[in-house]
Amino acid sequence: MLGSKMKSTEFKAMKRHRQRHGFTLIELLLVLVILTTLTAIVLPKLSGRSKEAKVTAAKTQISQLEVALDSFEIDVGRYPTTVEGLRALVEKPSSDADSWKQPYLRREEIPKDPWGNEYVYRYPGQYNEYGYDLHSNGPDGKQGGNDDIVNWSEEQR
Repeated sequence: MLGSKMKSTEFKAMKRHRQRHGFTLIELLLVLVILTTLTAIVLPKLSGRSKEAKVTAAKTQISQLEVALDSFEIDVGRYPTTVEGLRALVEKPSSDADSWKQPYLRREEIPKDPWGNEYVYRYPGQYNEYGYDLHSNGPDGKQGGNDDIVNWSEEQR
């Protein structure tokens, strides 16, 4: 008799244990609150890093374009005019075609800034009087303001 009583108690304990497979509503809500809190903390930090990454990418592209423009100047003896623009780095200009040696950019296309806009090129420069001005209008896509990425210093403005 004692053996059958133990079996009955063990059976009830196992039955209670087997019935507890899912999560309670409180547990699910608690996990949801934790995930929401983490998202609220992490997302703003990540979005700020995205803006920084785009600014860094624009500065890097401007540096690469400067190298290509300097190579063009070494081969041709002058910088592209404002009318020729950055297109002269990938297509032979009608004048000086004999001294133009190569496409000066790897992809043979003019890159756009990280916000999808064209870089602005001017020669002779307004801010770099002995060179050229090259800049991105930045996130707002409008010239001027504090968000433009430029190849000249603030003292030259």
